[in-house]
Amino acid sequence: MNALLTAWRVSRVLPVAAVRVLAAAGATLAWHRPGQAVRRLEENLHRVTRLEGEDLRALSKASLKSVSRYYAEALTLDRFSASEVEARVRLEGYEPVSELLETTSTGVVAVLSHSGNWDLVGAYASPRIIPVTAVAEVLKPREMYDRFVAMREDVGIHVLGHEGGSTFRELIRIAKRERTLICLLSDRDLSGSGIEVEMWGHGVKVAPGPAALAVATGAPVVPVHVRYERLTGARRRAAGSPWGVVLAFGPAIDPTSFDGERDARVAALSQEWAAWMARKIAEAPEDWHMLQRFGWTS
Repeated sequence: MNALLTAWRVSRVLPVAAVRVLAAAGATLAWHRPGQAVRRLEENLHRVTRLEGEDLRALSKASLKSVSRYYAEALTLDRFSASEVEARVRLEGYEPVSELLETTSTGVVAVLSHSGNWDLVGAYASPRIIPVTAVAEVLKPREMYDRFVAMREDVGIHVLGHEGGSTFRELIRIAKRERTLICLLSDRDLSGSGIEVEMWGHGVKVAPGPAALAVATGAPVVPVHVRYERLTGARRRAAGSPWGVVLAFGPAIDPTSFDGERDARVAALSQEWAAWMARKIAEAPEDWHMLQRFGWTS
């Protein structure tokens, strides 16, 4: 984490393009000298794609470039103009959920994976679609966490630190009383009480939070996936970058449509969003930034 803090400080004095170049160089070095994180990434990508050997190595190289792209953008997010953010984001599947997001008077739960640049999506959605609330893992050193929170708040994302049961109680209050999109990164379970679902033909434990929050409050769940895409022409010039993101929305899931006791409803709702998310990750596995231990159960 000290390396990330150093990267933050360096990014403050370099042009955005230089930050992007340095991040890409770091990704290339990590790929040529793979450590534990890279080996875990390749194991996770293998389970999603069944690729092996040189094909898997090529995919992990593309994935590390995607990771470096995310960090370069995350470190400089507060330096993007509103027009650059507008040009970098393209919506997919938005029309079926547009009325829900634009007219709701209470919270909607968005389930995200660790794919693409979710911070950029928050910066786009907050002023244009619906205010965004995000839950962030409290990082160490605390200075790094505080700086990231401040930057996200500056671009319109309201951030709650993940600090156990008190955070969930606050999310219940927000979901019932505020018009906001509550964005929860949920493909990796950090709670220790994950819900087992099927993804890519494997058993996987995912975070129970989105489904539990929806069942507790009646808030609809919208799965959201982010992937990168190459930009060309006028859009590339307007974005100030060769890369943009596709913000893909899945169908809204009504928590009241599931029968049974609370635990059964949470499990069924989790399986529904996980099935959609598994398809989207498999379509763009290079943009799934899973360098950590994942919740495989089979």
